[in-house]
Amino acid sequence: MVVSALGIAVLVYGSVCAFLFTMQRSMLFFPTAAVELPGAERIALPSGGETLRIWARPAAGPRALIYFGGNAEEVSANLAPFARAMPERAIYLVNYRGYGGSSGAPSEQGLFADALAVHDWVRQRHAQVAVVGCSLGSGVAAYLASARPVERLVLVTPFDSIANVAQAHYRFLPVALLLKDKFDSAARVPAITAPTLVLIAADDEVIPRERSDALAARFPAGQARVEVIAGATHNSIADSPRYLELIAAFLS
Repeated sequence: MVVSALGIAVLVYGSVCAFLFTMQRSMLFFPTAAVELPGAERIALPSGGETLRIWARPAAGPRALIYFGGNAEEVSANLAPFARAMPERAIYLVNYRGYGGSSGAPSEQGLFADALAVHDWVRQRHAQVAVVGCSLGSGVAAYLASARPVERLVLVTPFDSIANVAQAHYRFLPVALLLKDKFDSAARVPAITAPTLVLIAADDEVIPRERSDALAARFPAGQARVEVIAGATHNSIADSPRYLELIAAFLS
């Protein structure tokens, strides 16, 4: 009976691991539907055989901002507030492949390739490119800042790695062995040279605080400024008046 019970437990454990391995991308990526945004410029940008849909607010001058959103975020909602807070910058909001009318299906490798394509296109038009990434987008932004020179980097509700975040939620599973998309931002910090602002939601219920703190601790002294927004949760941080104030001041 003991051997039988052990066998059943192993079978159940293995089945759970197999299920999570098979379904992990549907649990990590939550693609948004295409929307229309009157008054905004829509750019169709080729990337690795896919076509990305980029929302833009053009502005004359050398300064631009690229924004990478969260895993279920409708990035178009940021265009008006960003434009008001940073009128001197051209604004580019990225719909990941599979999101918001962009073709393809999301993956870490795909999102990283898209980030490079977007940056290189924007950099041909603007000499100073700042990058903002929120939640999942913080992993994309950190990768981009490690692979290309960016003017400034803002990481909102970030993590050191998706593997560590997932391990906190699935403590008894070999998450590091199962994950296809690890988004290991901490490992990329040594290659990031841009001044960095880290914005943390004090009541973040999705990204454990220790994961954001672990990422911030990897930066050399004086490179990263950390701001904790009181009363903010993972999904409400952008509603705080301090959110845009801090970003605009840092990028001014």
